Amino acid sequence: MADSLRRLINNESCRILQEKLENWYKDYHINSCDQNLNRCCEIIEMNSMIQGQLFTILNQTAREGGHYAGVETIKSRLLPWLGTCFSSTTSGRPFETSLSLIQESIEKERQLREFASTRKHEIQQLEKELNSTHLQLNLVQQDLKASQAQEESALRNLDRLNDYEQQVQILKDEITILGAQKSVLHSRLARSRSPSPRPCRSRSPSPLPLRSCSPGRARLTNAARHAHLVARFSDIYAQERLDAQTLLRTYIDDLEIVQRIIYVAAVESFHAAKMAFRQFKTRVRKTLSLTHSGPESLEDTVLDYIVRHEDLYDVQASVNEVIRAMNINPKISFPPEVDFIMISSLVRELCRVAFSMQTLVPPLDIAFGADGELFNESKYRRSYDSDFTAPLVVYHVWPALMENDSIIVKGEAVSKRGALWSRRSRSKSRSRSRSMSPILSHSASPSRTLLPRSRSPSPIRSGSPSKWAYSVHNASWFSH
Repeated sequence: MADSLRRLINNESCRILQEKLENWYKDYHINSCDQNLNRCCEIIEMNSMIQGQLFTILNQTAREGGHYAGVETIKSRLLPWLGTCFSSTTSGRPFETSLSLIQESIEKERQLREFASTRKHEIQQLEKELNSTHLQLNLVQQDLKASQAQEESALRNLDRLNDYEQQVQILKDEITILGAQKSVLHSRLARSRSPSPRPCRSRSPSPLPLRSCSPGRARLTNAARHAHLVARFSDIYAQERLDAQTLLRTYIDDLEIVQRIIYVAAVESFHAAKMAFRQFKTRVRKTLSLTHSGPESLEDTVLDYIVRHEDLYDVQASVNEVIRAMNINPKISFPPEVDFIMISSLVRELCRVAFSMQTLVPPLDIAFGADGELFNESKYRRSYDSDFTAPLVVYHVWPALMENDSIIVKGEAVSKRGALWSRRSRSKSRSRSRSMSPILSHSASPSRTLLPRSRSPSPIRSGSPSKWAYSVHNASWFSH
């Protein structure tokens, strides 16, 4: 700093500047405007050089004093002077104005520092809240994982419970089978110890578990079972039939084909159930005839036994028989991706109801129906899309239920004018194009309306074995 100050003194810049000012003042009135301006610019240039050197000395002096040395002096002396220098000479602002501007600037800086401090505090608070939220989120995630673990454990326990229940049911079935076999062995032992009036029959063991049954049970409960089965038949029409129709409509657009399929399923279900009932009744009669004695007739005893042991009916075998019959029926056509197994629940309920209806006195059956028959108001209701003036039935939607020759529940049919003959021609051409074209028997019984003559029912079903058949597997009568 001292070297710079010495150089400034040695240059005698200030003395030369003073001489130039004095000379300009002497010649100011005789000089032209351009000359005076040139003199002024020359003095300004020299003055700026001196100011530059002074600012250099100021910078060096402030640096020698340390980081914060001379701050108050600069604020109180230099900054107000600089404010007055940069202000307009004609504005007339006093020194106090520059000082107020500096104070406002200092106040703004203070406010900015306070705002920054406040913001920093707020950010710290937000970080604390965020950390607390993360902690709570971790706790919630831990609780969720614990709940999921408990749910998985509960599901595993439920699966284990279902396995236990299945095992218990299997053990119960095995106990029932062993009990039936025990009854057969006891009956064999009793016949071997006591003389039999018919020795030729005493050699064949009893194939049925002779449970205790009340005399005349079938006739005593006939009215109640009759009302229940009629109501159940109506419920199947109102619920299961519509469910099956909705399911088939997802694969088949033609409503007529869907309704024909359901009608054929109902007819074949009654036929399969009646065939199974006749075979079941024959076996029961053959077995009970060996030991029958009492005031009631053999037929009543057989019927009582069937009513009490309807759970021995192998309904799955009848369902399989119905599906096989539908696959070869020429009156229904279907896409290759459609399998009639999808309506097996409807067929199963119809088979159960039809089997139980055979135990009534008199038994219930469905009415005979054929395409092109004269429409009978007492037998059928017309579908909503029917021609109510057409005299003939185009196709059937649901069979009528009858007792002897009386209709107790109406069926449903479709009647339209001029549509029967075109449908017959299409049916004939479709039947000729099929690889299997069974011929319908018009002289058959009413329950065999849609079943081809070429199929002969097999007495041994291919379905799942029932409890009754399994319990007498080793009995000699089963081979008959």
